[in-house]
Amino acid sequence: MIIAIDGPAGAGKSTVSRGLAKALGFLFLDTGAMYRAVALKVLESGADPESETQCRETAERHRLSFDPAGKILIDGTPGEPDVRSERVEKIVSAVSAHPRVRAVIVARQQAIASAAHGVVAEGRDTTTVVFPRAELKFFLNASAAERARRKAHQVGAPERQRAIESDLLRRDTIDSTRAHSPLVKAPDALVIETDGKSPEQVIAELLAHVHARRAAAPRE
Repeated sequence: MIIAIDGPAGAGKSTVSRGLAKALGFLFLDTGAMYRAVALKVLESGADPESETQCRETAERHRLSFDPAGKILIDGTPGEPDVRSERVEKIVSAVSAHPRVRAVIVARQQAIASAAHGVVAEGRDTTTVVFPRAELKFFLNASAAERARRKAHQVGAPERQRAIESDLLRRDTIDSTRAHSPLVKAPDALVIETDGKSPEQVIAELLAHVHARRAAAPRE
């Protein structure tokens, strides 16, 4: 079973998806972490984030996988917390917007999922491009102000909330208007508004949908 979860940056996708995967005993596939890993290696190699050729070559050069906790490994080495750094944050949308980079990474994501008995995959084109035939699709949403508040709390810098909100809106624009694999809600995705809800509440809401889907499935 593949459960795909999309939504804008800061909507709580990673926390909720990881929790849902744990509750179901599924593999957690953090698709965004794979692009962050490429962006990190672009920075470390001195490649140009705006160069599609250089970014694609970087993506092809490195082996990306996940540890049992669902955290990204780059050539077998933990990518956390470096892939979450501010410098990666600034270029990841540009790097991930390149069609040939996305082609490389999407193929790897599909290969990872095909080898697993159950997957919860989250990202920004997971329901539309990576797993368009997923059994369940969710679109997690939250206001920009709420997403910025969460991010500021996460990094321990409440005074940066306005700046973080501005950066999130910039990323939203890039992600939703890029020519290849833009952030859009799939027609058959269920929208889950997360403002004012704890991760546990959202996970419980998604689990209810999963159980309902299983109950409705024809028995062989």
